[in-house]
Amino acid sequence: QVQLVESGGGWVQAGGSLRLSCAASGRTFSTYAMGWFRQAPGKEREFVARISRSGGWTYYADSVKGRFTISRDDAKNTLYLQMNSLRPEDTAAYYCTARRGNSGTDRPDEYDYWGQGTQVTVSS
Repeated sequence: QVQLVESGGGWVQAGGSLRLSCAASGRTFSTYAMGWFRQAPGKEREFVARISRSGGWTYYADSVKGRFTISRDDAKNTLYLQMNSLRPEDTAAYYCTARRGNSGTDRPDEYDYWGQGTQVTVSS
């Protein structure tokens, strides 16, 4: 089992940047593929980015491609999401998630563990 705790959310003006972190407990972080999802009020949870267990393969939603970067540091048991050129439509609660296996998916129901979320608010 792994516990995930996100941090780094906050308020930022459009065009600004934030870096989210997700600290994982336990010694098995490197055995999980990881992902980031987000959920705005009244909307379904949507895929943002994912990274393979090895860290060598990443995939992004079209809406964030070229602006967001997912990465992982297995020595620190930490997942990151660097968010640049933020837009008001990026406003949401952001969730870190883990999936057993080599690669993640775009479907939230195929992940095994979730963090509690961190709020990102982008003002225009």
